[in-house]
Formats: sequence, structure tokens, C-alpha cells
Amino acid sequence: MEDNFNKHLGNKLKLRRLALGLTQTKVAKAINVTFQQIQKYEKGTNGVSSIRLLQLSNYLKVPISYFFEDFSEYSINLEKSQEGHININYNFLTKIYSELNADQKLKFNKSLQISGSKIYKAV
Repeated sequence: MEDNFNKHLGNKLKLRRLALGLTQTKVAKAINVTFQQIQKYEKGTNGVSSIRLLQLSNYLKVPISYFFEDFSEYSINLEKSQEGHININYNFLTKIYSELNADQKLKFNKSLQISGSKIYKAV
């Protein structure tokens, strides 16, 4: 799977680079690597470290998730995480709320009421 992902990421990198009209050399200089390294990234020969991925996404003006889009394993895991995401957030919020003092809870509840009325009016 890792090789498969490296090739996927390399293809996404190349597509974006070409869409912006950039050379491998220009991208390489921007993230302080050789153009050969960019070639290897694009072919999927070498994996991209997290810091390089961040640099590439910043330079190419795309979110990091761009490199994961259309990758089957990412899509499957994204769906799974979204299913469990509500439970995780709910548990987290419940814990945080329980740690608030009475004054903080009052302010929080008022804030929710104001937000709720704005949403209701917008609908």
C-alpha cells in the first residue's frame, strides 16, 4: 500500500506542478531539495516526509488533504472517522462542560441560545 500511495501522491504533485506551470527545479528550490528528489517524489520512488508535504502544500497553494484525495484507503478511513467523529466530539464536549464552574456554564448556555436563535432566523 505504501508504494501505491507514493505513486498516488507523486501523480497529484505532478498534476499540481504542471497546472501552475512550474518546473521540477523551481519546486525543488522552493522546498530546498534537488530536482532529482522531486522526480523521485513524482515517480513514487521516494516517499514524502510530513515536513516536505507541508512545504509542498504551502508552495503549491493546496491543502495537505489535496494529496490524499481520490486515494481509496484515505476515503475509506475518512468515512470511518466521520462516523465515529460525533461520539468523540460529544464525549470531549461533555467532559469540558462538566469542568466549567457555574458562571462559565451560564455564559456558555447564553452563548448557545444566541447562536441557536441566529441559526433559526437564518433558516
